[in-house]
Amino acid sequence: MRKLEYFALAAGAGATLLLSACGTTTPLPRYEPPLAKTDFQTVRTTAYTHTEWDHLQYGNRNALGGELHAAIAAVHRVENVPRALPVGDNSDYERASDSAERLQPFSMSADRSVPIGRTTRRSAYALPRAAGFGSAAADWARWPAGTTFRLLSTGQFYKVDDYGWALAGRNTIDLYMATPNDMNAWGVREASIQILEWGDPQESLRRLRSHQDFKHIRRMVLELERNEPEAAALQ
Repeated sequence: MRKLEYFALAAGAGATLLLSACGTTTPLPRYEPPLAKTDFQTVRTTAYTHTEWDHLQYGNRNALGGELHAAIAAVHRVENVPRALPVGDNSDYERASDSAERLQPFSMSADRSVPIGRTTRRSAYALPRAAGFGSAAADWARWPAGTTFRLLSTGQFYKVDDYGWALAGRNTIDLYMATPNDMNAWGVREASIQILEWGDPQESLRRLRSHQDFKHIRRMVLELERNEPEAAALQ
């Protein structure tokens, strides 16, 4: 996020700590090598909300200039256990569920392809309208702005439209929640996600280049420019 930046505290706490109003003197978080760009990933997730005291001056706005949105309600608690598919089902994905209930409406006739790195994969899910996507903050060098993904544990959909100091050079995604109670309930947890579509790294680079006075943005720019050693060394 572009708000006054923060670190998540102990796992499950969901609390935040103000680091710096300008981002010029506080050291950046420890750099982590990027995850492989695959269509399924396991990532560290945290949560935030716009009513935290260090967010108030920015209101309910994301780094793209739009409004932050909470994801629509979870379908149900999902266990990531493959189930057998009916004979003749040509879906590219195994469904994951803790019951016989479907997680999302499926469209077997859909021919929408989404880019996954250099490949494409047929989408097996009927995606929600734009308002159904929750906002997520991340390092735009790892998940460029516009990246959409599905949280496998809840069936919810998110779109990366924000970034933050504590996320630069980290394999962490911050999920926007509507209330502090929701934020604290999520806390910090490892989560499996399915990438539905990658954002455009060049567009992210274009948006970030004019804000490199902030070290966390500089680190993202360096990584987008494929200069990982300098990004890792930046403190």
